[in-house]
Parts: sequence; C-alpha cells; structure tokens
Amino acid sequence: MATTVDQVTQRRRGTGLIAHDPALSAGGYTLIAPQTANGRVYLIDIEGRVAHEWQLPVRAGRHAVILPNGNLGYNGNHPDSPDLYAPWSMWHGGDFYEVTPGGEVVWRYQDPAHHHDAQWLPNGHLLYAACAPVPPGFAERVPGGTAHGPDEVMYADVIREVDRSGRLVWEWKAWEHLDPEDFPIHPGFGRYHWPLVNGLAVAGDGSVLMSLRTTSGIIGVDKASGAVTLHIPPSVVSHQHAPVPLPNGRILTFDNGNFREGAHVAFSRVLEIDPATHEVAWSYQDEMVNAFYTAFMGNAQRLWNGNTHITESATGRLFEVTPQGEVVWEFILPWFGEYPDAAARRTGPGRLNTVFQTWRYSAEQLPWLAR
Repeated sequence: MATTVDQVTQRRRGTGLIAHDPALSAGGYTLIAPQTANGRVYLIDIEGRVAHEWQLPVRAGRHAVILPNGNLGYNGNHPDSPDLYAPWSMWHGGDFYEVTPGGEVVWRYQDPAHHHDAQWLPNGHLLYAACAPVPPGFAERVPGGTAHGPDEVMYADVIREVDRSGRLVWEWKAWEHLDPEDFPIHPGFGRYHWPLVNGLAVAGDGSVLMSLRTTSGIIGVDKASGAVTLHIPPSVVSHQHAPVPLPNGRILTFDNGNFREGAHVAFSRVLEIDPATHEVAWSYQDEMVNAFYTAFMGNAQRLWNGNTHITESATGRLFEVTPQGEVVWEFILPWFGEYPDAAARRTGPGRLNTVFQTWRYSAEQLPWLAR
C-alpha cells in the first residue's frame, strides 16, 4: 500500500509565509521566477499572497526582474540551445523577453549560447554571459578540475552587451584576458567550463564585475581595455554568485561555500566586501552554519531600510535579515515541479522549488500594481 505522506521533503517541512515581523521588515513585493514552473512568474506581497502573475512562453532559464519602466525583464530557457555538456540544459537561458504587466511582449532577444546571469542596463542594453570553445591548445594550459573524457570540449566565457536592436556593442573573451595559471579550476568541478561566469554587475566606475564559479573569486574588468582591475581571490570567497555593487563602494555577494577551505561542513553566507582591501565589512550566516546552505545559485539584495533580502536557491527559501543578522521575514516557494526535459532532470532530478535569484521591490517601484 502506498503511503499518504508527501515524499517531497522540502514541501513536507512547510511552504508559504513562515515568518514576518512587520515592524522590522522592509515590506514590499518579491518577484519570483521558479525554475520548474513552466514559465510562470509570481509577484508576491509581504504576506506571501500572489499580487500579480505572468505566463511566459518558455520556462525560466534563470531569473526575472522589474525594469525601471515597470515591465518584466525575463531570462527564458531557449528551446533550441545546443546540449553543450551535462548540466547545460539546467542552467542556460538565451531567450529574453520584455513583457508589460498585462503580458504583452514588447521586446525579444535570443542567443542560444547564453548561460546564467544577464543584466538589463539603464540605457536599455542587455549584458550577459555566453560561452564558446576555447582556442586550440588553450585547455591544456588550464590547471585543475576533473576531466570526464579525453575528447571533452572546454568552453570559456564570452561576455556580451547588445543594444535594443540586438547589435553587439561590447564583447569580452576570458581566454584573451585571463592567465589560466592564475585561475585554476577547483578539483571538485569538471573541466568543461572555465572559469564559468555565473554573475555579472556594473560597478560605479563602469567596470564589469564577474563572479567566477569553478575557479572561485570575483573580478572587475575595465570595459575599454578588457584588463582585470580587481580580483577578490578564493581565500575570501568560496564559489560564490551574484556580485552586487553597493552605493558605499563595497560588493555584496552570495558566498555559496562549496569546498570551503578549513570548514568541516558546507555552509553559505552573505558577504559585504571592501574591494580595495578584500576585508569583509559585514556578513550573515546562520548560527547553526549548515542550516543555511545552497550548493548552487543564490543571491542577496540590500534593501532600502538597510536590511538584506536573501535567496537560498536550492530549497526555495527566501528570507530577510536586519544588519544585526535577525531574520524578520521568511517565505518558502510552494511551487514544485520537475524539469520538463530529460537532460535537465539528469543534473537536477526530483520535484523542485528552486529559483536562481529573487528581487524585492517597494510599492513605489510598482505604480501599475495599484491600478
């Protein structure tokens, strides 16, 4: 006889609004594009109720944002992207949409080579990570990692910026600007993608911040020359995501903690780093450190009242902490599903409520919501 007990562990532990302190929370609305929700995007209020919903034609490749004009910027999973390597189908995007609150598509751009992050810039341009095979002889120069076969192809990152017409206005290729000996792949990762840029941002000085997943670390790149002008090394971070420049000049990042040096358990944390000194000016981690951990994805956002909104991606857990590290809001995604394609299920099996990144918005940023 089959059991009546729900076999999805995360759902069994509880979903929806878990905690809320109205006096200390920043309030607002949270935008969520679950990885396995078949293209549905949700805007929830601070009580966890769905305030608005979109249905996109493709499932989420990565995340969604609200643009300054009030439209949705959506990073969709391109249906015709080639299967480059084992995890590719789980983490590529490449089908971008700008959609009105009413669901009208007003702009679309496609690049099947896109993966992970994309930034919708204030001038309307799109900045995103893509990849291409490294030149002949280059892979042999990259130290570390675990090869999965003698004929394995190594891909490297190509960062692209396009304008509203889809015209390429800037491109940066990792193999042209990074010395592979200075960026070895950690032994725990494969050699199919180097250095795997999983997060992008534009700093106040115009340089492009890039989070390097398989080598660990954050770099800053001068757009004019392509030179690396900043390198926060693996001694500071551990296979992190989502570098976010703050108004004070520091960088907020989600430090996943895979293969953390000197730690006997895996745990995640959020760091605010001084890029000049590499010192950690502020951090958050759970008091029982392994109670907060996601091995992949994740982001953090500094809110308007000084609190920090955090996405613990693998468990679909969103929460808000004060500068003192007190949790004042928590929400668990109730939307579970399997990846629709077999290739993605091989890397990400099961009924999941995962999400790449989520973002909080104030009511003032969503004037259309009150109409």
